[in-house]
Amino acid sequence: MKREAGATVTAPAVPGRLTRAGQAVTRLPATSYFLTSAVFHYLGPSFAVLLFQHVSVLGVAWLRIASAAVVLGLWRRPWRLLRTLPARQRWVLLALGIVLAVMNSVFYLAIDRLPLSTVGAIEFLGTVLLAAAGARTRRNALALALTVGGVALLTALRLDGQPLGFVFAFANCAGFVLYVVLGHRIATAGGATRGGGADGRGSAGSMTGIDQLAAAMIVAAVVATPVGLPGAIPAFAHPVWLLWGVGVGVCSSVIPYLTDQLAMARLPRATFALMLALLPMFATLIGAVVLGQLPTVRDLAGIALVIAGVSAHRARPPAGAAGTGRRA
Repeated sequence: MKREAGATVTAPAVPGRLTRAGQAVTRLPATSYFLTSAVFHYLGPSFAVLLFQHVSVLGVAWLRIASAAVVLGLWRRPWRLLRTLPARQRWVLLALGIVLAVMNSVFYLAIDRLPLSTVGAIEFLGTVLLAAAGARTRRNALALALTVGGVALLTALRLDGQPLGFVFAFANCAGFVLYVVLGHRIATAGGATRGGGADGRGSAGSMTGIDQLAAAMIVAAVVATPVGLPGAIPAFAHPVWLLWGVGVGVCSSVIPYLTDQLAMARLPRATFALMLALLPMFATLIGAVVLGQLPTVRDLAGIALVIAGVSAHRARPPAGAAGTGRRA
């Protein structure tokens, strides 16, 4: 807005409040972002399992991906800044979009056949390699051993009964590793809130990690449409089912992926990968609350080991930038 002679121009009150709220959010510890992500990572799928009774599995997956793409796209409008990215980074966004589409689809195909806690445990296996690659100290090696032991207690994997379910679960595991690697790359390349205010808005001409996430979700929606949209069509005739699907998308993709970006921008990749050991624990707890699957004594012992392992881990600051935590 231009300043006229003799006039005083004041900033709108609402954007100011939003900026202050954004600053408060970004001052939170990185672990708080991850804990939020962990809760919603399985809260949304637990609701999706209930929706399977009315909509096909791939249809629910498409509703999740498409609704997240709409929410993030309308909020961030990433197409305005896409041209500012170098070609190499655009390929990263394309790859992340394909990974999100495939990962979410096979994840739902897996939880349609296997218990949520089992799929959650398999999902963690691939990230063990990422965490092990960054252990490098005896303390962190011990932390890794504790968390792996805890996950082993949380689930007893038996490759029988639903072989196709395990194929989908391990495919999701591979996709989740790629999600962590590519997601961490866009978070550290652009920063979750780099180049602008703490509310996630970049300065003119910049594209933050959250902007890139929104672009990747739009790619994921396009990729998933041919196989997912036909199964989702019945939901458009039932507003409650449609709203349910949108809720699954917000709980499963919008909130977790946003908080993942905030955490990835502040944590080394190996540390983030180790903290993913909390996912099977949250799968067990949410399964108890939402689906009535009460944990056993063995489950509780596994949860205790996971918490001990994550608590024992210490991230190593990058050389020359102690305390920033921005190292892959």
